[in-house]
Amino acid sequence: MPETQASNLALWGWSLYLVCSSWSPRLATVTSCNELPSPSSQRKAKMLVLLASIFVVHIATVIMLFVSTIANVWVVSDLRAESVGLWKNCTIGGCGDNLSYAGEDALKAVQAFMILSIIFSVISLVVFVFQLFTMEKGNRFFLSGATLLVCWLCVMVGASIYTHHYANSSKNGYEKSHHGYSFILTWICFCFSFIVGILYLVLRKK
Repeated sequence: MPETQASNLALWGWSLYLVCSSWSPRLATVTSCNELPSPSSQRKAKMLVLLASIFVVHIATVIMLFVSTIANVWVVSDLRAESVGLWKNCTIGGCGDNLSYAGEDALKAVQAFMILSIIFSVISLVVFVFQLFTMEKGNRFFLSGATLLVCWLCVMVGASIYTHHYANSSKNGYEKSHHGYSFILTWICFCFSFIVGILYLVLRKK
């Protein structure tokens, strides 16, 4: 009996060894598949997400600058279906070149600064895409950030001049009025261009 038990134990041990040996490569494969990503790959993924978010905000800023500059909805009348912008006075029947202050230097300055802001925002976007594919790792997006901050200055000057001279009821001939979406979009672009410009100066390409 003891010899039989010993042989059974030996046979059981040998069978267990064979099973473990056959499953060990599979276990190793499963373990390797479940390994966590390295810290460097995690940082790269976070950087890609951040750059993509900044790129989307930059594109949105360019689009909003186009809309705010072109659309004549800077001030809207509360009593009539009328609005004024940088170029025309609009009613239900259409828009006409009948701005009472069309020839004033202040309005021309606002027009010029808003056009410059569009130009610099587009240049900054193109430069950012170019640097993204050509710039060496570890460098900062200085040129993109500096160009966008120039755009921010243009927006600030243009919007400030318009706010001081024309964003009121008496100047536009309206008894009651409120700011239109073009005026609001301009100040949103003012905030976005500053934030994105600073981020360009701070971030390094990974």
